[in-house]
Amino acid sequence: MEPFVKLNGIAAPLDRVNVDTDQIIPAVYLKSILRTGFGDALFTPWRYKADGSPDPDFVLNVPAYRDASILVGGRNFGCGSSREHAPWALHDYGIRCIIAPSFADIFYNNCFQNGLLPVRLPEETARKIMDHALANPGARLNVDLESQRVWSDDEEISVTFEIDAARRHALLNGLDDIGLTLQLEDRIAAYEQSANG
Repeated sequence: MEPFVKLNGIAAPLDRVNVDTDQIIPAVYLKSILRTGFGDALFTPWRYKADGSPDPDFVLNVPAYRDASILVGGRNFGCGSSREHAPWALHDYGIRCIIAPSFADIFYNNCFQNGLLPVRLPEETARKIMDHALANPGARLNVDLESQRVWSDDEEISVTFEIDAARRHALLNGLDDIGLTLQLEDRIAAYEQSANG
């Protein structure tokens, strides 16, 4: 898994609450267990019109936000079913960080397992970042996991965030649960050897 240390990227404002995983990646696209190839299907219900053409009003189709690597959303982001395809689709599109007041628990956990940083901030703070992104299309944010800080290039936004130390360590080092377990491979092998006599 790719480590997350620092990111400087365009912030796209997705001004919606209760964004569920079926809106992030509809069930019709869940035919693969590979972690790639889902970026084009990200936010299909909103991103495309009924005829399949891009909806010019959807934020990721607006030229200033098209290359966003940071998504700023409303509360309860990632609710709904527990599909891991949702963070896969976000990552495959190029999103590496999601800022929101709250996340659904399973989606939040899945982000860390797939190299995405979900940043929880108080609702007023997330709203301030959302408003900054809306008022300044194409504006860039900096996200530093080491210092646990988010700031805009113009310094109008400067906030710190809390994150569990174990999750922070894993993401900084590009370790999902399997990677964390493999760090103990020598101890596991020694235990197996002693248990087998």
